[in-house]
Amino acid sequence: MDTLKINGTNLHSIVEAILFSGNKPLTLEEICQAIQSTVENAVLKTEVIETAINSLNAEYENSGRTFSINYIGGGYTFSTKTEFHPWLKTFQHQNANRKISQSALETLAIIAYKQPVTKPEVDNLRGVDSGYMVRQLLEKNLIEVAGRYDGPGRALLYRTTSVFLLHFGINSISDLPKPREIEDILKDDDMADHRQLMVDLKAEINPNGNGKTPE
Repeated sequence: MDTLKINGTNLHSIVEAILFSGNKPLTLEEICQAIQSTVENAVLKTEVIETAINSLNAEYENSGRTFSINYIGGGYTFSTKTEFHPWLKTFQHQNANRKISQSALETLAIIAYKQPVTKPEVDNLRGVDSGYMVRQLLEKNLIEVAGRYDGPGRALLYRTTSVFLLHFGINSISDLPKPREIEDILKDDDMADHRQLMVDLKAEINPNGNGKTPE
């Protein structure tokens, strides 16, 4: 593959190595900065990096690789092709850090669709105190504090994070499926089905795309 060389190394290989070692999705700007920080007077345009990524994906596709580089959670990252997900679920479910309880999923769903939202609002929708669930989601970095409510009590506001987007293989909250109002969902006898929707969210909203659960 003919490509630009940086200090004698193919740009494609450098981009591939950076993305492979990254612990989160990287933007084109971040990849440019990583390369330029190690090469004196190097100037790279994001279009060059994007072209390199497209060339790498073409190479992966032509060679029948099981993965590709995809734009997920606000940046580029490696992900396994959808058709291989059934074989990966067994290992993913064994990772305790990835597991989210049903109550936590219920809380996460409310925050995702109502954000920014306060804990009292979440409590009111669920009918129970959600303090422990909110702390769990904060620890897993699936939600974050988004400021304070501009009203009596000045309660903290919560919203989902980029880790949430990556976890479910989406780029923005607008990519979430459009369920009925959360209030109605919580009243339904089939609430368990809607909780499961959060587990299977990636497949539901991106059936023809790629995605992976973060480590």
